[in-house]
Amino acid sequence: MFRVLNFVKYFFNAKTAHGVHSPFVFHFIQNILKNNHFFYAFENIESIRAKLLLSQIEIEVTDFGAGSKKNKKHKRKVSDIARYSAKQPKYGQLLFKMVNEYKCKNILELGTSLGISTMYMASVSSQNNLYTIEGCPNISRIAEINFSKMNLQNIRLLTGNFDDILPSVLKKNKFDLIFIDGNHRSKFLLKYFDMCIPYLQENAIIIIDDINWSKDMNQAWKEIISKNEVILSIDLFEVGLCFTNKAFTKEHFVLRY
Repeated sequence: MFRVLNFVKYFFNAKTAHGVHSPFVFHFIQNILKNNHFFYAFENIESIRAKLLLSQIEIEVTDFGAGSKKNKKHKRKVSDIARYSAKQPKYGQLLFKMVNEYKCKNILELGTSLGISTMYMASVSSQNNLYTIEGCPNISRIAEINFSKMNLQNIRLLTGNFDDILPSVLKKNKFDLIFIDGNHRSKFLLKYFDMCIPYLQENAIIIIDDINWSKDMNQAWKEIISKNEVILSIDLFEVGLCFTNKAFTKEHFVLRY
């Protein structure tokens, strides 16, 4: 019920380009949200998704986060994971277009799942470096197979608990874009967000998935956009975007997507 009510609120509050006065956000709407260009990689990634959606293979799932609202069993079909955990095509394409538009070279993803969003981001350029962390070994193995099918050699897939792996990854890198899509509990989202902040490039982007997944997650999102490090934020209902560019004025936008 929370999600439904929040969507109604979002629907009536969300702006289009006509209601936006920020040049950066106007450009974002025109060149990313309204950009319907079908890039070369999209068809191949969606072909892999289609096969995953048909897979009746059952795997044992290790879940360090809040789990799936749709299926909390320890054994899950690959098709169910693809249906409920992988981002919809338009959000995968959003990630691709943002990496492309803002020339993001070093990327970190928390929550690989089957690797759909990972492949979208990694497909932008073979020169980019992408680290992705997945908690479940069995899901991680499927993601690795998918990366091989796409011949993506710029992905470093790490398997295990975020708490164990994230510190060492952060210490070795400065990131242009971080996508947080795992452990849907506010205290952990806030923890990982704060851990990542010191390891961002100057004009970096942090994307938070499922900001309206629950009241708890939405509260965490509100705390995040109030932080001093987040200069400009955008609510697209399914995902939240945080920009750290200090040349911006502190602003928050709710945009229709």
